[in-house]
Amino acid sequence: MTGRNEQWRIDLRAKIKAKERTNTIRVKMPELDPVYRGKVRDEEVNLGLTAELAMQEAQRCLDCAKPTCMEGCPVSISIPDFIKRIEVGEFLEAAKVLKRTSALPAVCGRVCPQERQCEAHCIHLKMKKEPVAIGHLERFVADYERESGQISVPEVQPPNGIKIAVVGSGPAGLSFAGDMVKMGYEVHVFEALHEIGGVLKYGIPEFRLPNDVVDVEIDNLRAMGVKFFKNTIIGKTITIKELEEADFKGIFVASGAGLPRFMNIKGENLVGIMSSNEYLTRVNLMDAASDDSDTPVYKGKKVAVIGGGNTAMDSIRTALRLGAEKAMIVYRRTEKEMPARAEEVKHAKEEGIEFLMLHNPIEYIGDEFGRVTHMVLQAMELGEPDASGRRSPIPIEGKTRTVEVDEVIVSIGVSPNPLIAQSTPQLETTKWGTLVVNQETMQSSSMPKVFAGGDIVRGGATVILAMGDGRRAAKSMDEWIRGKS
Repeated sequence: MTGRNEQWRIDLRAKIKAKERTNTIRVKMPELDPVYRGKVRDEEVNLGLTAELAMQEAQRCLDCAKPTCMEGCPVSISIPDFIKRIEVGEFLEAAKVLKRTSALPAVCGRVCPQERQCEAHCIHLKMKKEPVAIGHLERFVADYERESGQISVPEVQPPNGIKIAVVGSGPAGLSFAGDMVKMGYEVHVFEALHEIGGVLKYGIPEFRLPNDVVDVEIDNLRAMGVKFFKNTIIGKTITIKELEEADFKGIFVASGAGLPRFMNIKGENLVGIMSSNEYLTRVNLMDAASDDSDTPVYKGKKVAVIGGGNTAMDSIRTALRLGAEKAMIVYRRTEKEMPARAEEVKHAKEEGIEFLMLHNPIEYIGDEFGRVTHMVLQAMELGEPDASGRRSPIPIEGKTRTVEVDEVIVSIGVSPNPLIAQSTPQLETTKWGTLVVNQETMQSSSMPKVFAGGDIVRGGATVILAMGDGRRAAKSMDEWIRGKS
């Protein structure tokens, strides 16, 4: 064993020296000009890599014998395999590698926090160099295949005659559906809204994730045999019990967490204050930004978004594109503690977004018509780390400031919609309303036929973690059904 390890080190050193003679600098993703992009909603900020740039970046991969990058991928993409195919120009083959384990490669290449996952494990970091741009390369491959018109459909097993229900068409549900249909199951996906895609459609603006990109991934699942049903609210239109009675042998609940949280402070019910869920859903799905909309959204000129996550960044950057003259992020910690992706923060700053760190709203003030006009911010300082590992914000007594606003968007987290739990009392839930499951199998602790994953279990997470839950649940459900049979 020692001899093999030593030989691996020798081979790796040789590869490093060979790569250093070619490319050592990570490629940069071309982007739209910040001034221009701050005025358009339907043009993607990141422009994608050219074939030349992709092959150049792929050459930086050292093809490690023990690819630590894969340790950070929740859906277990064979990262060195698809990157090596890019290096030699086999782009369509690289796409097939991605589709073995990922139902949404074009989505993941755009919105996943690779800097905290696969790229955070890249061996280049140990050599004090930038990691391989795995996310950029994943996006390139998926885009190349889509634009080539030669979209491959993953192979599926012959039908086994067993029906499976999926509640929700977000990333967890789509990932689960893709794996189950590959194994021969008849998969029915039920979506409450009028568009398939869940949070990918209603929660992420097109300047970050275009709808047509999501639609192509969904169409690929349709081609594999997945059946989609819109405007179907499980728990109301159809209950879990009725799904069981309709001979669905397994049910995967991936209904997300669409119930917004508020701070319950004075003035929070004033006109002009809303949740990021409502704001983004109305703009992204209901065409509320158009002048002739039946349900128009107010286009504030002095807009504040409360929160520091990706949804907060999406909200304030959307407000900017809708005409905000002053756009502010208000966050109670420092930038170091912000959960948003570094790229999203960078883009927001480039576009002119103002960041009010170490501040927290404690009151909203309105005019005689009940519309918000000002917010009172409490100055904060950081204390000891909390349960999440981040330093807790502490109010600085007597230090506040009042800021003029005409629109406030609250983006401080979400909770699961209680409808499924209320209509299915047999399901065990936590005090936060999330479903209780075995974390290894994603199977319900109280209803064996029910599995669950994504935000309905986590209470709020990334797209890729939700997809990982879907894959894990599919494997477990298949084993449970076959064992039961």
